[in-house]
Amino acid sequence: MTSRERFVAALEHRQPDRVPVDFGGTAVTGMHVAAITRLRQAVLGDKNYRVKVTEPYQMLGEIDAELREVLGIDVVGLTPRNTMFGFPNEGWKPFTLFDGTPVLVPEKFNLTTNAAGDYLIYPQGDTSAPPSGHMPKGAYFFDSIIRQPPVDDDKLNPADNTEEFGLFDADTLKWYEARIKEREATGCGVILTMPGLAFGDIALVPAPWMKHPKGIRDIEEWYVSTAIRKDYVHAIFEKQCEIGLKNLDTLIKLFGDRVQAVFITGTDFGTQRGTFISKDAYREMFKPYHIRVNKFIHQRCQWKTFIHSCGSVYDLLPDFIEAGFDILNPVQCSAACMDARTLKKEFGQHLTFWGGGANTQQTLPFGTPDEVYREVRERIEVFGDGGGFIFDTVHNVQGPTPAANLLAMFKAIKDSNR
Repeated sequence: MTSRERFVAALEHRQPDRVPVDFGGTAVTGMHVAAITRLRQAVLGDKNYRVKVTEPYQMLGEIDAELREVLGIDVVGLTPRNTMFGFPNEGWKPFTLFDGTPVLVPEKFNLTTNAAGDYLIYPQGDTSAPPSGHMPKGAYFFDSIIRQPPVDDDKLNPADNTEEFGLFDADTLKWYEARIKEREATGCGVILTMPGLAFGDIALVPAPWMKHPKGIRDIEEWYVSTAIRKDYVHAIFEKQCEIGLKNLDTLIKLFGDRVQAVFITGTDFGTQRGTFISKDAYREMFKPYHIRVNKFIHQRCQWKTFIHSCGSVYDLLPDFIEAGFDILNPVQCSAACMDARTLKKEFGQHLTFWGGGANTQQTLPFGTPDEVYREVRERIEVFGDGGGFIFDTVHNVQGPTPAANLLAMFKAIKDSNR
């Protein structure tokens, strides 16, 4: 099979010739740039190559064509034009991470340093605006800076929380057309990250790409609002959904079958021990919008829809399926009730599991290569049976992950196909 045929077979719950692999297709299935740098040196030996930081919020790196070929990666992504900090990936310049890793960053990746030696980054690269991201000295990625004024309920306006949503302009569509041609030419499967439809995603609520965000932008305040300001939240979601569906219609017509999957939402509903939203709350606040989006897509094209939710979401999986989702990520098998065999047995006929291949909290960064190898082989055996599995780790591979463990992971993937 070609990479694209392999990818489609797995999505359709047919047994592919080998398990398809994704690293770098989305902002939740990638690798930190430092990990890619070490991996690339280990397999290609080029110590002078600088990996591009394609998502500076999490400092994710590019899986370039040469590395993709060597590692046997089958999926490429089509992500939004601008990064989480509101500037495009262009005009590359050298930068060195706290750990000494040399990389390339976009031209508008502009930082200042505070008294503690921490990095501050700015929306749209504008250092005259308040900083929107903070990387503590010695850390590997940014946290959002909350820039919300005190909430005055008498003056709250849902429009303030929807000002970032708008219809695609002609330049954006021209950009998308150029990018899809590049992705199609790789021969890989393609996943589109659809902007504007991640209802209540707390990575997006603070709007680190905006210079002066208004509305409810504090994460804690947002969670509280889903319980005490339900009408306000619904008004936001309604407007967001209206605009998002119009943009979806545009991209479906533009891309057609050149895209095979679409990343809809990254809103997390789980913790390590269980859900942090009740089933009733999910059904009231989120599920109606998920149903509308999934139904819209499935009536118009063959794209499979992708939901990302970390943690223990076992109790919500029947609702995700009823809402129309085809793909679950990151499949956090270490969380409560998320045993791989149980998930495959109970939900494998309905869901494609995209992730779950290696534990990025424990085994991959801190285990031995043998432990990594065994875990990966076991997960492929369980999830890969009968299709319905795209190999990836549980969320992004973190920066300090040893190269030996990454090599053990890819060896296990290769050996499982023999």
